[in-house]
Amino acid sequence: MSLQPDPQNSTDLGPCPICGRPMHAGPTIDRHHWTPKSQGGTETQWLHRVCHRMIHRLFDEATLARDFDQPEKLTRHPDMIKFIKWVRKKPADYIDWPENSGRYGRKRSNRR
Repeated sequence: MSLQPDPQNSTDLGPCPICGRPMHAGPTIDRHHWTPKSQGGTETQWLHRVCHRMIHRLFDEATLARDFDQPEKLTRHPDMIKFIKWVRKKPADYIDWPENSGRYGRKRSNRR
């Protein structure tokens, strides 16, 4: 069950629960499981893709399930506070990575 409307049915999805910037349907948003699927989670919520990726860059699934299963808990973490301060200066449609980044942030075929 989703906590936010399907982006196919609405273009304005309200504020991101992490950074507070407005969310609009399209490639700049992702669904996030507050309790990871591997830990039995089913509830999802829309986040900016850049916010979602930062969460998974900082925390493994066990830590997310144990300590950060709500946006309020995540936004109090010192690394997330720094990230939120930085990302709030970006436009709502900001994407930090290429759409098909591949492993290590770039396509492996381009690595030498």
